[in-house]
Amino acid sequence: MKNLSLVFLLITNALFSQNSDQTCEILTKINLLIQSDHVRPKPVDDSLSVFVFDNLIDDLDPSRNIFFKSEYDEMSQKYRLNLDNLIMGNDCNFLTDITTKYINGLTRTKNVLEKIQAGTIDYNKKDTIRFYKKAFSFYLKKEDLEKVWVKKLRYQILDDIVEKSNNLDSLKSNFKAIELESKKTILSNEICRISTLLEKKDTQQEKLYNFFCTYFDPHTTYFTNDSKSSFVASLSKEHLSLGMSVKLNEKNEIIIEELDPNGPAFQTGQIKKGDQIVSISNQKETLEVSCSSLESISTMILSESNKHITLTLKRNSGKSFDVYIEKQLMKDEDNSVFSFIIGKESKIGYIKIPSFYADLESTGQKGCADDVAREVIKLERDNVKGLVIDLIDNGGGSMEEAIRLAGMFIDYGPISIVVDNKKNQSIINDPYKGLIYKGPIVILVNSNTASASEFFSSILQDYNRALILGSNTLGKATMQTILPLDENTTTDFLKITVNKFYRVTGKSHQNTGVKPDVILPEFYESVYQKESSFPTAIQNDSIDSFLKYRPYVKRNLIDKIAKNSTARLADNFYFNEIKKINAKIDQMVNVPKAEVPMTLDAIFEQKTIRNGLWTEINTFNDENNPLDVYNSTVNQFLLGVYPSEKTINQYQIDNLKTNPYLNEAVNIINEFNASK
Repeated sequence: MKNLSLVFLLITNALFSQNSDQTCEILTKINLLIQSDHVRPKPVDDSLSVFVFDNLIDDLDPSRNIFFKSEYDEMSQKYRLNLDNLIMGNDCNFLTDITTKYINGLTRTKNVLEKIQAGTIDYNKKDTIRFYKKAFSFYLKKEDLEKVWVKKLRYQILDDIVEKSNNLDSLKSNFKAIELESKKTILSNEICRISTLLEKKDTQQEKLYNFFCTYFDPHTTYFTNDSKSSFVASLSKEHLSLGMSVKLNEKNEIIIEELDPNGPAFQTGQIKKGDQIVSISNQKETLEVSCSSLESISTMILSESNKHITLTLKRNSGKSFDVYIEKQLMKDEDNSVFSFIIGKESKIGYIKIPSFYADLESTGQKGCADDVAREVIKLERDNVKGLVIDLIDNGGGSMEEAIRLAGMFIDYGPISIVVDNKKNQSIINDPYKGLIYKGPIVILVNSNTASASEFFSSILQDYNRALILGSNTLGKATMQTILPLDENTTTDFLKITVNKFYRVTGKSHQNTGVKPDVILPEFYESVYQKESSFPTAIQNDSIDSFLKYRPYVKRNLIDKIAKNSTARLADNFYFNEIKKINAKIDQMVNVPKAEVPMTLDAIFEQKTIRNGLWTEINTFNDENNPLDVYNSTVNQFLLGVYPSEKTINQYQIDNLKTNPYLNEAVNIINEFNASK
């Protein structure tokens, strides 16, 4: 028996050694590629070690209730300033050590949760809880493990109870029965979540690779072949899809919200709107929804590698049933350009660009730029007098498409300066001679307008080709490319930041964003994560530019119209109310909170405040007169040919009718035309 144990130990150590060698080999390849191709490479030193260690530990134990303080202190002393030396010395056994301690922590946590599940919780004991916006120090001692988890669970159960009713007296009178149900649900979910983490036996390699990458900048990322395929597919307007959309209900259950009649989910004939998803399987792994992260569920549903999905569904709290679905290639309506006309007297064209998608595997005209060109031609047939290009929540995409699109709206000339890691400068010129459209343009942007959409906006702003309206954009002015880690691999890739681009003026919006000509508030603007939120974001700078370019109109005209718009909106009820509500959101999310008593009354009061703010946001309506929004002549004809698209078309129209940003964009274009 002892001999068998010794053999097992030797085999296990050999496997760990192999994993360590493979981990270090991939990290070494990542570093070599970064040092040779990254636009701003940094040395592998103590700063990298601290960044990688802190992020890895924070990811494993964000709530500080898995690792004991003694375990953290031991790991910190051994690795926090030493990971760089270990990696460069080809010794990655530290990951095995950290993972082993993590698994031990999860195991003892599961045991404690099962003990709590079998016992009772004292809700009369005086106690408080405090919430932290940022990571806090490790503090957990062995003797306090159960106490810490009882405190966490006590809050979760009370929070779940107050969501059951808006009547506090009713909750108090039925507390015992409701508490029993809530405790059972929450403990079961926590134990299931821990069990899932243990079953995966995740050794954290991929997380380690990505934390190593993001030390250099937030957009350099390690890809497996699967994640690379999914990323490339996300840049297209056609995806392998189940043909359905889901939502979270008030019980945090995942419910099927809509079914596309042309999609594979609908065609099974077994799935109905309102069905609850209990679990999801890709034939290799099954995720129980109640105890899996939304990220892992989303990845399984959306991943291009998961072509065959089995959903376990429940209808009206009845018996569960399984449905097997094979994904089909479908057009993503939420990621496709569309257009409308605003107004009858002075017709204004409106084009929504959800992302700068591209067909990377075909030479056909399926990219964003060609789709926009087609919509412009349709609108011009109806003699529109101006154009609104909506880039709100456009997170970017293909830079090639952004270059092509910018070239369609300026006559000729340089559009950007690109700098590589050797500080070599190259000029991107307008790929087309002439303009596809000559009238006035307003571009709508917000905090989620990023990357390629910022690039496009900044070009039209510098050429005085468009007036930018909205809130400050995200602030990403770098370009990435996907490279294999070496010429022989087909499994490991790096999305690496290889260039930084500058505006024709020599300035950059990297880390600062594109500043609109007319600045308007948006909901949650103090909560949105910007480029400047990332500690490793490449900093802003500028270069000398000697480029010659010819602005479309004089800058003083745009400045005058922007000034008039700002004055017109100074007393606007809608935007002033957004500012007031944003102040409340900022207070709730960003301002450190005092300790909250762990009582039903205190947590009910918290819920009342939170729900009141949520209701205020969702019921807040614009008081402007509804806009007259309708289809172009060509699109109206196409709807007759493809009647299945009428539902989403009407939904888009209804959303635009009371859009205050679009309302002001129309006012601006009318002023442009009046000034001619």
